[in-house]
Formats: sequence, structure tokens, C-alpha cells
Amino acid sequence: MRKGLNGLSTLLLLSSLVPTSSRAQTTPAYTKYVNTFIGTAPLTDPKILGYTLPDGWRSWAGLTFPGSSLPNAMVQLSPMTEYGSGAGYEYEDNIIYSFTHTNKGHWNLCNIPVLPLSHPGEKFQSRFSHQKESAAPGYYQVYLDDYGVDVRLTSTLRCGYHQYAFKDDADKQILFDLAKSNNRISEWKIEQIGDNAVQGYQRAGSNIYFYAVLNTKITQLEKKAESDPKGYAIVHLADGNKGPVEMKIGISFVSAENAKQNLEQEIGNRSFEDIRNTATNTWEKLLSTIEVKGGTDKQRTMFYSCLYRSFLWPALRSDVNGEFHDAKGNTAKADFNYYTEPSLWDTYRNKDVLLGMISPDVTLDVIKSMKEVGDKTGFIPTFFHGDHGTSSIAGAYLRGIDNFDIKGTYAILLRNANVDKGARPFVKEYIEKGYISDPDVKNPHVETKAKAGVSKTLEYSYDDYSLAQIAKKLGDTANYRILMARSKNYRNMFDPSTKFMRGRLENGEWIKNFDPQYPYYEYMYREANAWQVSFFAPHDMKGLIQLYGGATPFEAKLDSLFTVPWNPKHIARNVETMIGQYCHGNQPDHEAPFAYYFINKPEKSQKIIDTILNTLYGVGDDGIALCGMDDAGEMSAWYVLSAAGLYTFSATDPEYLVTVPLFDEVKWKTSTGKVLTITHAGTGRKMTGIKVNGKTIKGYFVPDELFKKGGKIEVVTK
Repeated sequence: MRKGLNGLSTLLLLSSLVPTSSRAQTTPAYTKYVNTFIGTAPLTDPKILGYTLPDGWRSWAGLTFPGSSLPNAMVQLSPMTEYGSGAGYEYEDNIIYSFTHTNKGHWNLCNIPVLPLSHPGEKFQSRFSHQKESAAPGYYQVYLDDYGVDVRLTSTLRCGYHQYAFKDDADKQILFDLAKSNNRISEWKIEQIGDNAVQGYQRAGSNIYFYAVLNTKITQLEKKAESDPKGYAIVHLADGNKGPVEMKIGISFVSAENAKQNLEQEIGNRSFEDIRNTATNTWEKLLSTIEVKGGTDKQRTMFYSCLYRSFLWPALRSDVNGEFHDAKGNTAKADFNYYTEPSLWDTYRNKDVLLGMISPDVTLDVIKSMKEVGDKTGFIPTFFHGDHGTSSIAGAYLRGIDNFDIKGTYAILLRNANVDKGARPFVKEYIEKGYISDPDVKNPHVETKAKAGVSKTLEYSYDDYSLAQIAKKLGDTANYRILMARSKNYRNMFDPSTKFMRGRLENGEWIKNFDPQYPYYEYMYREANAWQVSFFAPHDMKGLIQLYGGATPFEAKLDSLFTVPWNPKHIARNVETMIGQYCHGNQPDHEAPFAYYFINKPEKSQKIIDTILNTLYGVGDDGIALCGMDDAGEMSAWYVLSAAGLYTFSATDPEYLVTVPLFDEVKWKTSTGKVLTITHAGTGRKMTGIKVNGKTIKGYFVPDELFKKGGKIEVVTK
């Protein structure tokens, strides 16, 4: 368990904290490399950010949480140092307000806050220090200085397990700060059940229920302004009990009764150490899917930390009895695990594919969950921008994750692609004109509100291509032809006079107020500038290169992307971390470093990729800052795949672009029980050839079939 990559605080081996009888099964082989604090520290270096942070700003970098969770679980049990922040925990803080039970890193969730108290006075908070704090996958520990309480946390899929060692045996209390979360709470309730249990809920749109059992008798449940935004409840505990106070808490999005059932089935009478060991073993099994040899300590730490971070979202939402709260607000039941939709605008690029490569059963249930939403609402969920559920579903289907109602899912995705005022904003204009327009604003600025027409057109074009691949496999020739024709619409945004993707007016003219370096949140571009979207056509790179006039002018323009200096006066809070005009701190141009492959210059791509891998992850004084928002694991998955030597350039297509791995050897244990080995032969980083099972291949892509049959990829370099 560790703090930062620089080892500023004591590292405690996980095995030293469990009983001797359990050590054989919990000695860490892979979890020892995971630093759950990576991404919690702020990025402050102007040379990396591209600008100087204005007074009072914290960069939108990392936004991760260090607490306990299992892969794709309902519960993420983590400390809160600031409500309203991305993930609730900011490394530079020194006060903890509570420990909450849900998290993502997107300014929402952080539900059911609790905090152990001892002679608290009027303020419910405690100072803490990183010297008395530690964490590992499935575990978190901190000492609360003001209350003299050592807190240890672990979790199951749907439950949290708290252990509080109080320095003072008298006046032991637990705060349930139910008026707070990262969402606005409109109502909350809590009631005592018997001598040692409480149950209740928070309402943040829908209800989040809990049922908690203590190993200590409750002497009083004190409520202050129940349901009030400033209210809270305190559980007062009896004195005299030996050993730490333990609280086992089940969570449900359906009912308190289901929360209790979740608790009884997942924890029951099991001990804290048993639950913790199970959590460790669960993560060991997942992380052992990819075994790396070689590389530096920092590279191995970053690799397994990013692999860990890639499997925290989407989150489970169904209970042990199969019930869940559906898209219409009703209680439903299914024969599959119901999950939140992926963070699709971010994760369709790489993370959703990585999830399917390692946890295909989860991916299958995620697709069934999205289909269930589509059945209730008429549309597959899109999340934020674009229609990238299409790409995620198509990519999984074409990779063989197909044990679902593909025809029914396809029918809903066709509605997404064609029905106005549904899943795709402005799709009517897109279909009629082949592009989405924006107004000609005289003095546009970062916050200008419009259609983000350039980004939408480019992304809908890719989504049309993705849906066309399903149509092709299902034999729907008519829709295949229509969708493939629409997949070329990205070309309608290309201005040959400037060689940029540029906004257009309704009448087809180019928007006149055009600065390709200026970033917008939703005017012409979504969280990007013209440079950052002008290389996006992952389904048709040959066609994109032709727009630029061929390989030579395309290469020159791509060179400029990485060399034209960023203007430090251009400040958009999440358009940050610049290599020239390229922004690695946000997702819209994450495919651009690989674009040199399509003009047979892989060595130029590799130089950029290596710069990103080795200088933009694990930065800052403590070595735990990230160069941008992790965005539900997308930033982490980019690292995992690029470091392993296989990237999902077009996530829909069942193939991978081969890069030079950071490690001498990478072994993937595939879901079919086979092994795919990637080796790096040679001392340099310039790729000279690729061999698959001993035979040199043409081009740079390898098929997903290798993850079914196993085999060997040898990357030859000099």
C-alpha cells in the first residue's frame, strides 16, 4: 500500500496486515504495484498544463478516488475531503468530512456519508495526514487525528465494511451526514432497527438505500432536522465493548430490504480480514490477466495502477435478488447483472474494448443493460455527446460477445441514428445536409453555447460506420449502404482552404470567426479546438489523408499538430496538457498520435506515444498526478493498451494497431484460456517489423482472433 511513487511515506505490505493463516492466499503479486492515490493530486505545472492556473482554480486532472472497491461494483467506499469535487478526495487537503459509498469521478454520487466521532464538538470533520494513511485495491486506512480513530475500510460488490479503532472508549458516535453528497439531496430518512442496526435512504433524483449493522449496541439515534439540507443524524454507541467498532452496511438502489439482503448474502458473519482477503484475491485474479516483464518500477506501477483504474466503471446497479431501478423509475428484475451505462463519450475509444477483452461477461451484461434502457425509453443511452453506445456494442459484437438480442438491439440503434429529438441531437439536419451547422457568433468565447456541430458531425459519421458493420453482419444491405454513405459526412466539415475541420453555417458557408487554436466547450467543437478534431476519421484514414492532398501534406499538418506552440492565454479548464496543439488531458484527439502509421511512419508515432507514456502519467512532486481527467478509466486504458503494444485505433473494428510495448514481454491470459504473448526484440524504439506466430505480416494491425486462439506477436525494433 502506498502514497506516491517517490516513497515519501512508509509502504506497508498487504500481507503483513492479515493473519498468518491467510497470507498464502493474499500475498500480493500484482496489487502491490497498484497505487490507488494516482490521479488524486492536482496538476499544477504550467509547462505541462499549457497555461498558468488562475487563482482559485484546481486543474481538472485525475479526479480519481483512493478508496475500496471491487471491479465494476455498486459500492466504492472512499474518503471525502471536499463535496462538489470530482471524486470527493483531493490529495492536497488535510480534512476528512466523511466516508461515502458510491463514486465515479464526475462530480456526482458520493452517497451515504458516514464519519466516526469521539467528543466531536460542533464541527463534524477531522484532520488527517498522509503519513497515517494507506490504501490498496479493496482496502483503505486512515487515522482521524481530531477523534483519535483509526479507520479501516473494505468492501464487497454491494456492501461496505467499516472498522473503527477508537482511542477513547467513551462517547463513541457515528455521523450519518445524509443531507450531503455530490448531488443535491432532496430528502433523507434514517431509523433504528433493533438494538444495533439502522436503515434509511438518500434521495438524489432516485433513492439510494442502506441497511447497516453494528457490533456495538446503539444507545440513541439522534436526528437533527431530518430531511433538511442542513440536517444530519448521529448514532450514539454504548461504552465498554472490547475491540474496534465494526459497521457492515449494504447498499441498494431499490429498497432497504434489498440492502439488508445484499448485506446478509455478501458479508453475513464474515470477518473484516476475510472480506479484505477476498477483495485482494479478486483484484489479483483480474490484474494477473496481463503479466509484464521488464520496464522500470515506475512503469510497472503505472501499468497496474491504470489497469486497476480501468475496471471501476460502469457500476453494478442490480441487487443479489436480481432487482434494479429501471430507466422509467420502476423496480424491475432480470436474469443478468444490471449496470450503469459506460461513460461512453470517453470510454468507447479504448476502455470499453479493454473491458470486453478481460471481463467479457461484464461487457455482455452492460450491453443487455443498455438494451433494457432502450426497451423502456426507445433509445440506447448515449452519455454526454455522440452516439457511441453504437461503437461499443458493435465492437463487442464483432469480437464475439454476441449472446444477446442483437436484432432487437440493432433496431433500437437504428432509431438512435434516424429519429429526430431522440438520442442524437440535430440528427435531422445531419441527415438532410450531411453536416450540423453552427451560428456565426461575432465574439465567441470558451463558454459560447451552440451545437458543437463539427464534433457532432465527425462523431455521428463514425457512429454510422459502426452501425453499418452490424448491418453488414446481419445482412441488412439497404441500411449498410445508407450508413456507409453517411459515414463519409465527416468530409463535409473539412475546409480545404485552411486544412481544418471547420464550422459551417446553415447556408453552407464557412463560419468566419475562425481561430483554429481557440478551444470551445460546445461551439463548433466539443471541449476542443480545430487542431484537436481535424485528424478524427478512425474508420476512413485513407479518405482523410486524401482530403489533405496525400501523405506528404498530411504528414506536414500532423507534424504541426505536435509542434505549433499552445497559446497560454487560451484557457479551457479541461483542455489541458499540451504537446504543441495536441491535448492529452482530454479525449477528443487521443487517436492522433497513432495517425503516422497510416503514412508508414510508425517511428514518428512511437516517439509521441513514448513521450506521453513516460512524462504525462505519474507527474508532480509526489508522482501521483495525471495529465487530465481519468474519465471513468479512459485515460488509464489509453496507457494500458499503448504500454502493452496493442491499441484500439478504431474501437468498432475487431483488430489492434501494434505499437512498441514498454516492456520486454507482455502475456495476456485470454478469456478462452489461451495466452497471447507480445515480445519486443531489439534495443531501440523504431519498429522495423511485426511477426505473428513467426511470420512477418504486412501492415500494422493484428486481428482480435489472436485473443481467441492465443499466439505470439514479436515487435522487431532497432
